[in-house]
Amino acid sequence: MADASRSFSDVRNVILSAHENTGTQAKTDFYNGWAENYEQDVAILEYQAPFLAAECIATYFKGDRAEATVLDVACGTGLVSLELKKKGFNHFVGVDGSEGMLELARKRGVYQELRRQMLGPESLTAEAGTHDVVVIVGALSVGQVPVGVIRDLWQATKPGGYICMTTRSNLDNREYKAELERVMKSMEEEGKWSQVTVSEVEKWERAVSEQETGYISGAVYLYRRSLP
Repeated sequence: MADASRSFSDVRNVILSAHENTGTQAKTDFYNGWAENYEQDVAILEYQAPFLAAECIATYFKGDRAEATVLDVACGTGLVSLELKKKGFNHFVGVDGSEGMLELARKRGVYQELRRQMLGPESLTAEAGTHDVVVIVGALSVGQVPVGVIRDLWQATKPGGYICMTTRSNLDNREYKAELERVMKSMEEEGKWSQVTVSEVEKWERAVSEQETGYISGAVYLYRRSLP
């Protein structure tokens, strides 16, 4: 049961504690413990990424939304797929490392399939070239999943399909973001995909670190897998 009395200070403490959990089991335990309050907390944080990613995908996707298959990586409680469903997408597969998060995603009733997988220690297990859209929101950041995961996302996407990714642009994530963009560019030079759009967003979420005030910024990336 979510705690209705939670404040921004409570949420700030939770977010900062996440960076202390560096081991795989510690991270799993953290997200399992956060699951019940997660949606309430990200609302307090004014977290925009799920809506922004869904808006980006819906703007540029050229196929039949009702028939398209969406792989929602690090799906959490299902916020991204919920936004995509509002925009006419119907077929969702969710992957997340937290059983607590997945249990809440099941209750949402959006997904046809959900499976538990901790990215980083494990490679993404998804049938190659089968998804019209692959999306990862919130997990591409320092202390979360390694940058190399985006090659797994590409592998799971159909030729001509879309890969949508988000990351934060705040101080402690700048080095990760720069490396992420280097890998994206390298994959483009290899002919694996082409950039559709990149959106830099100033008001991504409320800042929680002592070094920053107001809001931090973030970015939404959309790529299209190259045809054979």
